[in-house]
Amino acid sequence: MNKRLCIALLLGMSMTACTTTMPANQASHVSKRQAIDANAEETLNDLYHQAKGSRELVAKAKGVLVFPSVLTAGFMVGGAYGEGELRIGNEQAGYYKTMTGSIGFQAGAQSKAIIFLFMTQEALDHFRQGNGWTAGVDANVALLTIGADGSVDTETAKAPVVGFVLTNGGLMFNVSLQGTKVSRLNL
Repeated sequence: MNKRLCIALLLGMSMTACTTTMPANQASHVSKRQAIDANAEETLNDLYHQAKGSRELVAKAKGVLVFPSVLTAGFMVGGAYGEGELRIGNEQAGYYKTMTGSIGFQAGAQSKAIIFLFMTQEALDHFRQGNGWTAGVDANVALLTIGADGSVDTETAKAPVVGFVLTNGGLMFNVSLQGTKVSRLNL
């Protein structure tokens, strides 16, 4: 009887060891997702405070891709990297990373937030079905402009994909999102 019990216990422990993930790895993914979620929410709230009409525009979007912190750094050759989330109907629908490279006169570093609004179902579907997505290649991104009264320009908001760029100083204008690469982040 003891021999059968020992075999059953060993079998049970080995099956458990084969089917569980390492708790530390799982916990780090959970905390990373929670941090992205919280930072994305804060970024959207910043946008709502800075641009009148942005809350309504975000509500109309079929999908909202938020990168709360994209770090850009370089000296002659530069790059940018950030992690964010896609929201559909105010629900989290996946985690993504963005990367961009550049060559030219540059020196320094800065952090910015990037928000993409997929205004049509077709634009959102194209983004989600791809194995990666590049602004300006897979879709033209209209950088949203703000009118003299601080409101969102409604003409720009008619594009299939609209982008916002925020820094600590507020909304950025005269920047380009062309070449910004986005791919799925496995968390």
